[in-house]
Amino acid sequence: MKVMSIDEASSDFVPDDDLIVHGDCGVVLPKLPTDFFDTIYIDPPFNTGTRRTLNRMRTLRDPAAGTAGFAGNLYTREVLSTLSYDDAFDDFAEFIGPKLIQARDLLAQCGTLYFHIDYREAHYCKVLLDGIFGRDSFLNEIIWAYDYGARTSKRWPAKHDTILVYVKDPQQYWFNGDEVDREPYMAPGLQTAARAAKGKLPTDVWWHTIVPTNGRERTG
Repeated sequence: MKVMSIDEASSDFVPDDDLIVHGDCGVVLPKLPTDFFDTIYIDPPFNTGTRRTLNRMRTLRDPAAGTAGFAGNLYTREVLSTLSYDDAFDDFAEFIGPKLIQARDLLAQCGTLYFHIDYREAHYCKVLLDGIFGRDSFLNEIIWAYDYGARTSKRWPAKHDTILVYVKDPQQYWFNGDEVDREPYMAPGLQTAARAAKGKLPTDVWWHTIVPTNGRERTG
C-alpha cells in the first residue's frame, strides 16, 4: 500500500488503488474521477471542542531507563512526530458541507455514502445530507453502540455513534445482503433448520466491543 503526503498529492497525484494520503481530503477529492466509486466512508472530526493529538513513538532499549518491559528489559520511548488539530468548529456545516458535495459527485449511480458522526452533530448533519442528496436518498441510520468509555453521573452516558447512510440514486443503489456476515437468531428453534443455519441479517444497531489497538478491526 502506497502512502503519500498531502504535499505530494498536491503536486503530482494520479489516483490508484491502495493509496493513503495524509492530509486534508479537500485537496485530494477534486483530483478523483466523478461518478466512479461504489462506496465512500467518511469519519470526520466530531467537533468535540478539544485539541486532538497523535504522537508517533519509537521504543528503544535503554539500560539507564526506569521503565521495565518484557523479560525485565529496560526501555525508553521517544516521539518521532506529532500530528494535531483543533477539533472545534464555529460552523461545522460550513466545514463538512463542501466535502460532502464532493463525495456525492464521486459516487457512481449505484454508490453509497456512509457518514460516521456522534451526538454532537448527527442531527445537523442529517439535515445537511438531506439537502445534498435528497431525502429520498436516505437509506439508514446505523447506531454503532459500544460498551466502554463515557462515564458520568450527571447524565445518561454516551455509548454510541451514528452512521448516516445515503445512496446516490435510490432507484439504482447496490446492497448485497448475501455478502454480509450473518448473526444467529435469538430463538433458532422457532426457525426452519435452513434459516437457523444461515442466520439473520444484522439490524441497524451494531454492537462494538473493546478491540486491541493492534487488532485487525482497527488496523485492517
